[in-house]
Amino acid sequence: MAGFVDTSEFRNGLKILWEDKPYVIEYFQHVKPGKGSSFTRTKIRSLLDGRVLEPTLKSGDKVGTPDIESKDMQFLYVQGDEYHFMEKKTFEQTFLSKEGLGEAANFLKENLDVEILFWNGKAINVTLPNSVDLKVTKCDPGVRGDTVSGAMKPATLETGYTVNVPLFINEGDVLKIDTREGGKYLTRVATSG
Repeated sequence: MAGFVDTSEFRNGLKILWEDKPYVIEYFQHVKPGKGSSFTRTKIRSLLDGRVLEPTLKSGDKVGTPDIESKDMQFLYVQGDEYHFMEKKTFEQTFLSKEGLGEAANFLKENLDVEILFWNGKAINVTLPNSVDLKVTKCDPGVRGDTVSGAMKPATLETGYTVNVPLFINEGDVLKIDTREGGKYLTRVATSG
């Protein structure tokens, strides 16, 4: 264990140990009621499985800090249910399961630079760039003159993920996709030619 932090040191993004597992604080609020002692409401997300908990801690309570290491790595390939990554400096390789990646698996393409979190020497989580450029492999063709404002259609990306896009998007277009909001279309980067 790397150490302890007091509830007064909480901040969004802080990694803590809760029930001997690594979590990240997504939200916290210090509450000072008129009667009784103060406490801290928290919302924490598991770095292992994404589960969200909302524990309440007394003011002054201490929680452990996990021994977490972060490495910049590059996504290489998928083999079965395993997603393989390589550290660019040492060429050391590791993998995460599709289940361990969660939604991040929808946006991984070869040679994408990511950040991998390691806990007790084991890869547990991946942090993607805020946006990725992905090619459209399948979608209905855009119809000239079909200009209904805000109309969308589904498009399948090179990773197999389907996202809603404007009607003017065609197969072969390269799109910028926001990885933070579950794959939201941002803009067209290049057209199919």
